[in-house]
Amino acid sequence: MNQANQGIVGIIGLGIMGSALADHLISKGFTVFGLDPDANAIARAKRAGVRCVSGPDELLGHSQRLISSLPSSAAFDATCDAIHAHQSRQADKRVCILAETSTLPLEVKQKQHRRLSKLGVHLLDCPLSGTGAQARAGDLIVYASGQRKAIASMMPVFRAFSRAQIDVGRFGNGMRMKLVSNLLVAIHNVAAAEAILLGKRLGLDPADVVRVVGEGAGASRMLQVRGPLMARRNWQEATMKLSLWQKDMAIIGQSLMLTQTPAPLFAASVPIYNAAQALGLGEQDTASVMAVLEQMVGEKA
Repeated sequence: MNQANQGIVGIIGLGIMGSALADHLISKGFTVFGLDPDANAIARAKRAGVRCVSGPDELLGHSQRLISSLPSSAAFDATCDAIHAHQSRQADKRVCILAETSTLPLEVKQKQHRRLSKLGVHLLDCPLSGTGAQARAGDLIVYASGQRKAIASMMPVFRAFSRAQIDVGRFGNGMRMKLVSNLLVAIHNVAAAEAILLGKRLGLDPADVVRVVGEGAGASRMLQVRGPLMARRNWQEATMKLSLWQKDMAIIGQSLMLTQTPAPLFAASVPIYNAAQALGLGEQDTASVMAVLEQMVGEKA
């Protein structure tokens, strides 16, 4: 890898997560080049100091260390197609690393891993544990999986935007670990809403419930992170859009089915998220499951 480019990173996808990563990297002295099809995301990134480019060709012209933070398998496949085409055109194929941080079906990542490795691209499976709010605070965990040397090369980048970086082994272990984590997130998010609603109906201040219970045995990261949003009924500004979370829920459900793993608590949470989606809250935060529980007891928004 070109030593002159060690302080340069390319980010593909400048949404909630990608923009937060870019902000941290810039604050730590990295030069960040970015790519996103959304004009608003590009405008925001430029204001933050990201050097925005028109496509992967230009991105790879600046750095061989890339991060992707994408909303769907289709977006990831399109990105890999463009990188594959770029590498195929190069007579001197420089080794590059693409750290894929999104939550996507494992088989989608594995297919591109096999494909890109033939052209000198080290695809790493590196999902991030944490919400958009946690990303802005640098409170993320990187579950890095893939070639050990490539992971080591990306570690200075990961350390710039996360509080912990864990090499979890062979390619795909990152997604496997993320699915386990997200199963708990799905359950704990609904559990937090249930607890806050109970406290409210018992006559307690919801903010006090979050603060006091969060100090005891009933604490959870979702109570800590999403509890304040639920207490204030303030889920309009999403740190994880409900519609995007539905994609994660589907991947977890598929994995449970394939492994024949019983998960009654996860199964019980699924209709709550579906109901929130049906209420038109898809573009709002997953803390909006509170609205579903409120409707179940006849409370008006």
